[in-house]
Amino acid sequence: MRHHKAADWDTSYEWKAVVLLGLGFGLVAIDRFMIMPLFPVMMKDLGLDFQDLGYVTGILAITWGISSLFMGKLSDRYGHRAIIIPAVVLFSLLAGLSGLATGLVSLLLIRAVIGVAEGAYTPASIVATMDASKPTRHGLNLGIQQAAMPFFGLALAPIIATQLLHVVEWHWIFALVMVPGLVAGVLLYKVLRNTDAQAAAAHTLTHDATEHKWTDVFKSRNVPLNVVGMLCWLTCLVVLGAFLPNYLLDHLGLDMQQMGYVLSAIGFGGAVGTIVLPSLSDRIGRKPVMIVSVIGALVSLYFLLQTGAEPGRLFMILFATVFFDFGLICLTVGPATTESVPAKLMTTATGIVVGIGEIFGGGVAPGIAGYIAKHHGIEHVLNLAVIAMAIGLVVVVSIRETLMVREAEPAVAV
Repeated sequence: MRHHKAADWDTSYEWKAVVLLGLGFGLVAIDRFMIMPLFPVMMKDLGLDFQDLGYVTGILAITWGISSLFMGKLSDRYGHRAIIIPAVVLFSLLAGLSGLATGLVSLLLIRAVIGVAEGAYTPASIVATMDASKPTRHGLNLGIQQAAMPFFGLALAPIIATQLLHVVEWHWIFALVMVPGLVAGVLLYKVLRNTDAQAAAAHTLTHDATEHKWTDVFKSRNVPLNVVGMLCWLTCLVVLGAFLPNYLLDHLGLDMQQMGYVLSAIGFGGAVGTIVLPSLSDRIGRKPVMIVSVIGALVSLYFLLQTGAEPGRLFMILFATVFFDFGLICLTVGPATTESVPAKLMTTATGIVVGIGEIFGGGVAPGIAGYIAKHHGIEHVLNLAVIAMAIGLVVVVSIRETLMVREAEPAVAV
């Protein structure tokens, strides 16, 4: 049956779905991360400090996490379309409202509601991508879809945002991102399909399409381990994304354009790592790739801490750090989780991993980092990322391999 399905695979729908779901995730990323390179300017206008930056970054992550926890379960019950399409329209409209913020409270409220919409989109879009993908292309396709986040949100957004500041005020930059989001919503409405559980079961290690209680996700040891792993990877990412702009400007003394250039390495490195590492895992396994990635991230963070005001060198080391970190994020929320649970729990499991990871790694970590920056100096915040990665190494050594292609489909070409 699996060979028959492979021969009849709808490749046209596969690529349309992957591209559109990736575009949606790219717009999520722009909405989420564009505020970071703009923050040094917004600080002056709105009277904010480093601790406030931690709050603004953290509130979106916390509501994103809570939303992922609940919306993943709803997506498994009602189908991807019912969650994904409204979420895209809502977060696009709300992103424009960020430019209307007049102080900390209004900014926190707007970012909190954006987090709800984006948290709903994330787990549903991950599993919709896996369901649309031929099983031998799980890592590759999810890598392409997830790569849109670092590429759009962390590579292009810092460059575009810092350059647009020469032309318009920061308020208007937020308004510009609404239109492509609404267009993406219309296209997803026309293209995206819901997947039945029997078809989805082919994408899991269990091949189980039966009904389950949501708590059954914890019967897979990968789910609780991946929750901890996600916390670690997001702590590293959020510390770098939120505090590196001020670290580069205030501690190392770079100017605004140099900062934008160095920060774009997070996006370019993340985009490449998100495609290369999961794609490699389709061939050699999820676990070995994740172990090498954690070690690579730790080594890169060490060199980042040793580097002074050298934009070219900073760019290369930061590229390497997030190359490994984003590969880990993609494999953790994708194959290492979804392939280890029954079909009717795939989005629930991903929602739990994304949700708890976001609440603590994305929500609590920036608050801790903000406290460190305010009371001990911004040069010390990178140590938090090092500690997170060291804990992550224990996690990846303990997870179960989920790649089933080698033994399940030896006769099907990749």
